Formats: sequence, C-alpha cells, structure tokens
Amino acid sequence: MQAQVTCWPKKITEGTVAVRTPVCEMLGIEQPIVLAPMVDIPGLAAAVSNAGALGMVTLTWSDDIGAVVRKTAALTARPFGGNFVLTSDRHRPLDQALDAGLRIVSFFLGDPGGYVEPVHAAGGIVMHTVGSAEEARRAVASGVDVIVAQGWEAGGHVGSTVATLPLVPAVVDDARGVAAVLALGAQAAWLGTRFLMAQEMPIHEDYRRRLAAAAETDPQWYPNLYDVGWPDSPHRALRNSTAAAWEAAGCPPDDQRPGTGDVIAHLASGEAIVRYEGAPPMIGTTGDIEALSMWAGQDVALARQTQSAADIVAELTSRQ
Repeated sequence: MQAQVTCWPKKITEGTVAVRTPVCEMLGIEQPIVLAPMVDIPGLAAAVSNAGALGMVTLTWSDDIGAVVRKTAALTARPFGGNFVLTSDRHRPLDQALDAGLRIVSFFLGDPGGYVEPVHAAGGIVMHTVGSAEEARRAVASGVDVIVAQGWEAGGHVGSTVATLPLVPAVVDDARGVAAVLALGAQAAWLGTRFLMAQEMPIHEDYRRRLAAAAETDPQWYPNLYDVGWPDSPHRALRNSTAAAWEAAGCPPDDQRPGTGDVIAHLASGEAIVRYEGAPPMIGTTGDIEALSMWAGQDVALARQTQSAADIVAELTSRQ
C-alpha cells in the first residue's frame, strides 16, 4: 500500500535535508519524524505535519473522536495519524475515527489483529508499537503495515524491557524475514519527549521547567507507580515527591501507598486528580503540580528549550 506522495513547498524544507525512506513514501511525509501520540491537541499534530513530519493525536480518551480528527484535518492538508491504546475494545471509537476521515491509525498494547481489516478497508495504514521481536512477529502476521519499536528508555507508558539499540535490529530482521513490512524504528524516529517542549504543547510551565533542567538520568522507570486509571502498564517519569514518599515507604502495594486516594490537583475543567493518577500537569492544572506524573524519556537532556514544532522538526533533520 502506498500513500500518495506530494511535493512539499520550499518553505517547509528550506534549511533542512530531507531524508526520504520507504516509510516516508508509505505515509506520504517528507521527513522521517513521527510525533509520538501523547495528547489529543489538533494544533500540535497539525504543526508537526505542516513541518513535513507525521503529526499524531491520541484518541483513546477523547470525548468526541470525530471532532478531534476533523479539527486536525482542518488545520493541515498533510497526513496525520491517530492512536488507540488497546486495553479494552476500541472498535466503535475506531469506526468513529475512520468515518471522520482518519487514514493512519496506530495501536499500542493489546492485539491489533481485529482492527487491521477495517482500517485497510477504508484505505488506511496500520501502525503498531511493540517492545520485542516476538511482538513484532505477531503484529506482522496480523497484517500491520508499520512496526514501531519502542525501547525501554522511552518516556510515558513503556511496553518494553529492552533498550532501543538492541531492540531495533532484532525487530527489523524478524519483520523483514516474515513479511515485506517496514520497521519504523529503522526508517524514522518516533519522538515524544522532545515535542513536550513544543510551543504548541500545552503543558504546565512547572513541567516545562523540570524538563528543561533534567539530565538523562532523571527519568525513572516505574512498574506501577502512576497506575490509577491505567493499571499494569509500566512507565517512565521524572522523580518527584510522590515517588520519593512511595520509595521511602518501601514501595508498598496500591492499597498501602502513602497518600492513596488524596486529591492533590485539579485539571482546568475542575476534575480532581488523585495521587498516583497518570495525569500530567497541563495548562490550567492547579494544586500540587510537582507531585503529578511528569512523563519523560531518557532523551530528555536534548529537550532544553521551548521551540515551535516546525523548528524542532527542522533541527532534528538538519545536517551541519
């Protein structure tokens, strides 16, 4: 399946060097950069796509999936994708996204097999994030078009126990040996932490300052710390007072953790955030910001300043 490749205006690629790979051809993008799906913010996804890369929105928890897709499409004429976390049945939300015009769909966790056919029937492309070569083999067998290899050092929720460097060659070799698929980890970069510092990303300023000051050793891997609302999903985040108190108590189970059930902050909407909930601080969040989950990968040391999404893409793809 080949997505139509368009000729990008000079203003997008001026000052950068386009590195076209087969996955760029498939997705219809100019630069081998993909925004990891972190929020359902159309403006951020559109800004990345308008810069020649692939913008993504997460749709798993969106109240109006169709509206998110349509708003993103109204902000960019270029390809963009949407993501679903397969911790429960997502067939109806997927149908809503496809009906709204989404044609690049990525999945994380779970089995993508039952979702491939409707995406292909709509003329779309299926991407799936894996954390091992075995997962890659299963995804390829189910008909997935693009394999995303996520290493253990990634920020946010992590499904791997293997670092990117050894993981990518294993996934690439297995994927190519089983079927003619493209391993995204070998042909494009899937970045989340770097785009947390984008001007279009509405994170709280305290979160932004923590990211800018962080070293690569600051993000810590936790098997189940911020598991309220999303259990059994390891993750990586900046260490804070919540983590310190939990560790000082001997890393007890959920019902014995210090401060369990305490409301420590509120979203801009007024919705309460309890301690150990996987809700990062965004613009408008009030309360104990420092104690909230601040997702970050070990590449955080490269995220030193706030820039536009377009400037981030240009910087990532420039050759000095």
